[in-house]
Amino acid sequence: MVAVITGDIVKSRKVPSTYWMDTLKYTLKEIGGSSKYWEIYRGDSFQVEVKKELGFESAIKLKSNIKKINRLDVRTAIGIGIKTFEGEKVSESNGSAFQYSGECYENLKKQTLAIKTDSEEIDEALNLMFELSSYIFRNWTVTVSNIITEALKHPKATQEELAANLKIKQSNVSRGLKRGGYDEIIKLNNYYKKIVSSL
Repeated sequence: MVAVITGDIVKSRKVPSTYWMDTLKYTLKEIGGSSKYWEIYRGDSFQVEVKKELGFESAIKLKSNIKKINRLDVRTAIGIGIKTFEGEKVSESNGSAFQYSGECYENLKKQTLAIKTDSEEIDEALNLMFELSSYIFRNWTVTVSNIITEALKHPKATQEELAANLKIKQSNVSRGLKRGGYDEIIKLNNYYKKIVSSL
């Protein structure tokens, strides 16, 4: 089974693509690896295939990287299922993971993160948690997003090391992680991994 993330950039028309396209490409390459497993289409939409256990973490990395750019956000839909055909591009591949991701994406309204799997029970539990966590994501500033991005990139780094990488004070890192709900996000990610491992 795999996770397929379908999404787009929120308010992309208000910010020239020259400000965010490189960041989007970099992030998709970071989480998807080979260009065979990620694609940008229709200007501001994208799709990426990852291991099922990495679905939530990948969606958060996309969100934190894009929210480093003022006024922007991403909407992402995670589909977990099987892959029955692998094409030369991710958009040419098929299977329930791709179908679930597409269906979930089409049903996104005010939500910016949702999931669809074979299990309605799992979907209900995780989507409720994602909806609650959206209140945290919504308040991420550019500064907080930078700190969250760095922490996700270097999960074993100390706050002092993160501060050195970002060239800011350790106290600012501490405040940023707290405001960004970093500890809660890690707990949710661990729960997500535990739940989807049963699929």
